[in-house]
Amino acid sequence: MEQSGASTRLQAAVQDLASGVVSALRDGGHTRTVLPAGTDGEAGDLVLAAVRVLGADAMLPGLLLGTPPDPAEVAVFRKAVEAYPPRADAVPTVRWSHWGMARTLRRIDPSFSSGPPDEPDTDWLDEANWQSLTHRLAVLAPLALPDEDCAVRRAAGRRPVDVARGFVRAVRRRDWRQAAGAGRWLTLLPGVPDTLGLEAGLDFVELMGERDPHVALQVQAARLMRTGARG
Repeated sequence: MEQSGASTRLQAAVQDLASGVVSALRDGGHTRTVLPAGTDGEAGDLVLAAVRVLGADAMLPGLLLGTPPDPAEVAVFRKAVEAYPPRADAVPTVRWSHWGMARTLRRIDPSFSSGPPDEPDTDWLDEANWQSLTHRLAVLAPLALPDEDCAVRRAAGRRPVDVARGFVRAVRRRDWRQAAGAGRWLTLLPGVPDTLGLEAGLDFVELMGERDPHVALQVQAARLMRTGARG
């Protein structure tokens, strides 16, 4: 029961954090802070864990809108990166998520020099069928940023039709989070079929998944990238 309660609190904290990111994206970055400042004690541990779950998207407003990061937020984000390094047996999505956070931290905090210097491998993406590819890319949606290259983006760019198929499948299965994450990637990929109707599809995903801030975050990020926001 205690473990279940901790999991519920973490899920709520991640939802709150995602909601804050969405608000900042929608108001053009005028919301000055998103991350809670306090990281002491049990409540602070919860904040850091929530940041780690959301990944690099915790700093997304500054990355997409070009607003200077708040030093207190940078400090919290850095603490989360340093507190949760991937284990040696971590699955590829966890290793890539941490890599993305480290990349973001190096970008917003030049004093940060630690972290994974090299990209993890992407063989597991190249070998995946189109259903698994879409699922894994949706998990790694925080890596989908304009003007930011990485091996995951290149792997996705080699299979735009497969990602488009996965987007349609996710919509049909009413998996709004996966559809939103795939849609964010499709915004950046070349060779996406015009017949997909991505913009209308994202509108539908947002409408159907409106109660989930994770869906709203991915859709809003996709919209900003489509209208020329730059990381």
